Amino acid sequence: MSTYALPTALAEIVDDFQALTEPDRLQLLLEFSRALPELPERLRDHPELLEQVVECQSPLFLTIEAEKDDAGSPAAFRLFFKAPPEAPTTRGFAGVLHEGLDGLTAQEILAVPDDMPELLGLTRAITPLRMRGMTAMLGRIKRKVAASARLQS
Repeated sequence: MSTYALPTALAEIVDDFQALTEPDRLQLLLEFSRALPELPERLRDHPELLEQVVECQSPLFLTIEAEKDDAGSPAAFRLFFKAPPEAPTTRGFAGVLHEGLDGLTAQEILAVPDDMPELLGLTRAITPLRMRGMTAMLGRIKRKVAASARLQS
């Protein structure tokens, strides 16, 4: 699969990973872990607004919010993640998805192939269970976006 089917920001991230050696890919994943934004104040004290991705080995919670256009339809989706600092792989995956998908439309997010995490070239360096966690994060985001888009139509 090529990156042409990916949204621009996500394609650039995949290209960055693919251009590196395996050890450097792990370092880049760690950088994404450090760059994952904290939850906004309105979500910090309300865990009930976040959904746990139980397939992840480390506790990871996420939610999405739809930004509306002038007609009241969802124009873009914002992604929010909560993962502990002592889970750098999980945080790194969340950071990649945040940077690559945050602010996109439902159509753009739903068009991302389900096997996109494999494009990062980490399948030999990271356990299959952890890779399934990232795939589950992407799947959960896509399900939540699809459900929100259906509610709005």
